[in-house]
Amino acid sequence: MRENVLFAMNRLREKLWFRPLIFCMLSILGALIAQVADSTRLHELVPEINTESLETLLHTISSSMLVIAIFAVGSMISAFSAASNTATPRSFKLIIADDVSRNALSVFIGSFIYSIVATVALKNGYYGVAGNFTLFVFTLLFFALVILTFLRWVERISRLGRMGHTIKLVEDATAKAIKNRLASPTLNGIVINPNQEKGTAVYGEFTGYVQQIYLSKLQETAEKLDALITINAIPGSFSSIDRPLFYISLQKNTTTENDYNDLRKAFVIGDMRYFDEDPRFGLITLSEIASRALSPAINDPGTAIQIISSYVRLFSLWAEPLHSKKAEKKPYDRVAVPELTIEDLFEDAFRPLARDGAGNIEVMIRLQKAFNSVYAIDNSAIKIAAMHHSHQAYERAEIEMKFNGDLSLLKSESLFTKKT
Repeated sequence: MRENVLFAMNRLREKLWFRPLIFCMLSILGALIAQVADSTRLHELVPEINTESLETLLHTISSSMLVIAIFAVGSMISAFSAASNTATPRSFKLIIADDVSRNALSVFIGSFIYSIVATVALKNGYYGVAGNFTLFVFTLLFFALVILTFLRWVERISRLGRMGHTIKLVEDATAKAIKNRLASPTLNGIVINPNQEKGTAVYGEFTGYVQQIYLSKLQETAEKLDALITINAIPGSFSSIDRPLFYISLQKNTTTENDYNDLRKAFVIGDMRYFDEDPRFGLITLSEIASRALSPAINDPGTAIQIISSYVRLFSLWAEPLHSKKAEKKPYDRVAVPELTIEDLFEDAFRPLARDGAGNIEVMIRLQKAFNSVYAIDNSAIKIAAMHHSHQAYERAEIEMKFNGDLSLLKSESLFTKKT
């Protein structure tokens, strides 16, 4: 149940309308709750506020906030378009989830709704002396909130959609996904035993990307059936009719079609991938940005070099002692989950860069330096993958580069040539 709620909340937070809706409800509540002050003795302590001055303040908010909200939406759409065109469309979900921009839009729309509701209530004599004073205080607070929000939003909108900002958002989302996976390599399941038979293959009913797996539901059903479930499609995998979702090994063949349907429902399959539990998607998104930057039409090797630096930081997460010492809880002893393989992560990250940047000496030198950096991590799988991809990158460069001086310089920086 907790997995379902967290996944649903993450998807809901990505909706542009969600936060403005919450703020609008709070604004309406604030405009109406001011009347509660009239039931107290506050009217004996506070000065009487002129109704006309309140109406003027509320009119100022109502006449300006809607215009500013429309302007904010237009600016955000321009930023979204810029991010999709200059970086990659896969970054759109992160740009649209920008907290500062959504908070600004929420404040602007919420202030407009607040002013309308408060004006109607004020003109109909809803407030007494204490209510008018409370409403006056609320209105001043709204003014202050709007001004501070607008100033902060102007600073953010100048960066929203820019290449550097987009790369940072993707890197942060990828780092979060990697940290979560390092803390739980098997998603709180058990490690797959290669010597044990997987059992009967079960295929999905839908074609698309696995977005979420409810392991608690799989565990519950597996306990009921006295079975072991081996997952074949982790989050981010593409599910199709030729690839099993999972395998089930039964002590007694007592399963029905309803049991299989219950197990299939534990897999959320959709048209797109999400960054939450899919580290590979983040690495692929960064590589797409780098490949576009290296295309002849763009010719921006500096962006590719920036992406390589991001990769070094991301793979350096395997060197953090916190993850290597953290014991993983395994409450789902009936569900075996495959771990991410370093080779797959290196393929997602470095192969497109080595292919598209093979003829650029600056990019290739930075790439070889990156392999040297990650090779220093105390992880045998990373060392093997870094060596392999260093060799491949150098061979690609040998094919593309015509100047022997560039090749000699690259060879002196190559991890492969240093270690062999």
